[in-house]
Amino acid sequence: MKKAFILMFTLVLAAGLLAAQDFRGKGRVSGVVLDQDNKPIEGVRVKLFSTKANAGFEVATDKDGKWLGTWMASGGWNVDFEKIGYEPKKIQVDIAEQRKNPDMKVNLKKIEGLVLNDELKDLLNKSNQLFDQKDYAGALAGYAEILKKYPDAYFINRNIGNVYFAQEKYDTAEEAYKKVLEKEPANVAATLGVGNCYANRNQTDKALEWYGKIQFDKITDATVLYNIGLNFFKSSKYEEALKYFLKSFEIQKDFEDGLYQAGVTYISLQKNAEAVAEFEKFLKTFPNSEKAPQVQGFLDYLKKK
Repeated sequence: MKKAFILMFTLVLAAGLLAAQDFRGKGRVSGVVLDQDNKPIEGVRVKLFSTKANAGFEVATDKDGKWLGTWMASGGWNVDFEKIGYEPKKIQVDIAEQRKNPDMKVNLKKIEGLVLNDELKDLLNKSNQLFDQKDYAGALAGYAEILKKYPDAYFINRNIGNVYFAQEKYDTAEEAYKKVLEKEPANVAATLGVGNCYANRNQTDKALEWYGKIQFDKITDATVLYNIGLNFFKSSKYEEALKYFLKSFEIQKDFEDGLYQAGVTYISLQKNAEAVAEFEKFLKTFPNSEKAPQVQGFLDYLKKK
């Protein structure tokens, strides 16, 4: 009975393996992938899927944009072309085993902005969840897997930088952020990341140099604005600091730290009337704040002058 069970299991397993290989045959097809200017594109993922066998495989283009699919069974195949930065393309072809299949020439359109396919989104979401759970080793492994599958996904280096930053490994984090900047010099998040690395290493002047590379109107996070403002404040660059504090409260009306620090900065600038206005606004907006008694003390002092 036991032997019969083993034999049956073996037959089922063999049948499963054969089914998985139903797309195998003697057919082959080759092609080239070019951009809109007919220049070859390297590293395009070419996914070949047999509709009959419901299975397939994938290859990638070489430096000349060429690719080759071999050992393919006759019948209908879906061929998908994917590369980050280009509009994906899907075509259908009939593959023959007994004759030469026509070469395939495909042009991919360059697209602006970042478009992620479903697989990459899934991998990224899972890795980000690990990061949020402070499983830094798991997150790094996930991001490494993404870069292995999608070498052009340079933006993942920002996530890697964030992991090292959270671990206070600022030198390694800076290296990761700069890999993003090699591909996208104006990337705000990566530039900010480098600045933050310098700030956390107490290299304030270098931090301010990097913060200065970011267009002021491109920063829309209140906490980020506040932190940059603090670095300017610590360097006695009060006018610069003030605009960051004011904007932090402007874009987030419950951000009491920004409003409080704006008042303190007005005092440092010896603009007492403006300081009074900011502190009165603070007490009106945040009457139950822990800072309220201190703010009232500032007001009492300023109004006596």
